[in-house]
Amino acid sequence: RERKRSGGTMAKSKNHTAHNQNFKAHRNGITKAKVGLKVSTKGMDPKFLRNAKFAKKNNKAGQKHTAQRARGAVDHFGNKL
Repeated sequence: RERKRSGGTMAKSKNHTAHNQNFKAHRNGITKAKVGLKVSTKGMDPKFLRNAKFAKKNNKAGQKHTAQRARGAVDHFGNKL
C-alpha cells in the first residue's frame, strides 16, 4: 500500500473575492435602512415626559438660531446683519 503524503497538494493562494456579490445584492434591490418605530411613552414617568417635551421644544428653537447664524443672517446675539 502507498501512503498519501500530507503535502501532496499546493497551498491555496486566494483568500477572498468579491465576484458576483454586487449582482446578488442588486437582485432584490439595494434599499435604505428602515426608520425604527417610535417608542411608546405609555407607562413612563409623567415628570420625565413633561421635562422631555420642554427640552425638545427648546432644542428646536436653538437649532433655528444656529441655522440662521450659519447662513450669516444673524450674529451671535441674534441681531440681524
